[in-house]
Amino acid sequence: MKQALFIDKNDPSEFWIEDIRGRFRVEREVDKVLSKKLRTRKNCPYKATSLETLVSCTQALISAHYSEKFKVSAPRWLIGGASKIQMAFNLNWSPGGNKNQITEMVLRMEPAASVCETSRLREFQLIKYVEEAIPVPTVYWEDSDAKYFPYPALICGFCQGVTKPTQSTSNVSGLGTNLGSHLRKGLSGEFMSHLATLHNLPIDEPGLSAFDIPSAPQDAARWNVDWWRRVWQEDSNQPVPLMDLAGGWMSANLPDLDKASLIHGDYRTGNFLFDETTSTITAWLDWELGHIGDRHEDLAWAMSRAFGHMDETDTDFLICGLLSENEFITQYKVHSGLSINLETLHFYRILAAYKAIVIVLGAGVRNAMNSKSHQDVLLVWLSGLASVLLDDLRQLMSKVV
Repeated sequence: MKQALFIDKNDPSEFWIEDIRGRFRVEREVDKVLSKKLRTRKNCPYKATSLETLVSCTQALISAHYSEKFKVSAPRWLIGGASKIQMAFNLNWSPGGNKNQITEMVLRMEPAASVCETSRLREFQLIKYVEEAIPVPTVYWEDSDAKYFPYPALICGFCQGVTKPTQSTSNVSGLGTNLGSHLRKGLSGEFMSHLATLHNLPIDEPGLSAFDIPSAPQDAARWNVDWWRRVWQEDSNQPVPLMDLAGGWMSANLPDLDKASLIHGDYRTGNFLFDETTSTITAWLDWELGHIGDRHEDLAWAMSRAFGHMDETDTDFLICGLLSENEFITQYKVHSGLSINLETLHFYRILAAYKAIVIVLGAGVRNAMNSKSHQDVLLVWLSGLASVLLDDLRQLMSKVV
């Protein structure tokens, strides 16, 4: 039986969904999330949820896990983030039998469709696991199956800090943010040491049950490439020959994995909070793309041209606005004790550019067109990065093809 030539991606058939699932090998939880996205795509567009409704949902979730008296108060919206709806609130409760206290918390909930469709269960498990090693928000409860909320959600602690200098004029934190020489000096060391710590943590842990562990040498690369090739097939609005070329080349040139590591998946400026007075990182955020894979992936993602800028003398490009490429590689080796394979790094730089294009030109544009997100204006704005990212991908591919 042959598939029809015309595919309505906004109302995909079960045949097409199963065909996509069969062609791209991804982790179990990733497949679950992406398949659900397709099966619910034709449903109603995103509808704004009031604070009152979110408070009621929050109370229901907490009640299911906490039997003592509590009170949710001071709900307010949090700005920032292109993929999640966020509400801050205060919880008056008595955790662990201690005396009554007020804890500031944050609700993170999916919109009808996210620019990155990911698992709240995986995000919850990963943050919970790394909290003793890296500064992260404390996670309390998750609703990965949307039993209590309109969409999958989790509740974590509120962390103090900023994602960019208060005097910064950049539009979106993390995209070319100039931290200035003083903050740059203080933050760069922690930026590298936290990454090294993450990559050296044990991976075979019961608390990471929603993650698959690579067994064959090319599993990590294959799962990752197939993840983003699948999303491109599911979400892209028009053919882009360069994406076909890059996708095919990556699938044919998968590198072997020498050491499996925990991967953040979006490790960059803009995804950590810091204290401006002490130049210290107070919390790492946005773990939704985390998985078990190759350390070169996090390195390559951080090296994207979109996240850095030239230094004051216009001679060196600063990765994430912090370090030159030589400093970045040297400091990673020193902090981690791990090697860097330059060919593997280049492969993952190609994947990083490809992944970024999938997000802004594929998922972002489709979700904005279908009114599936609360951030449709931002998603359209981000699509303007596509030409820069495509040129980066062209230059990276020109070195291997």
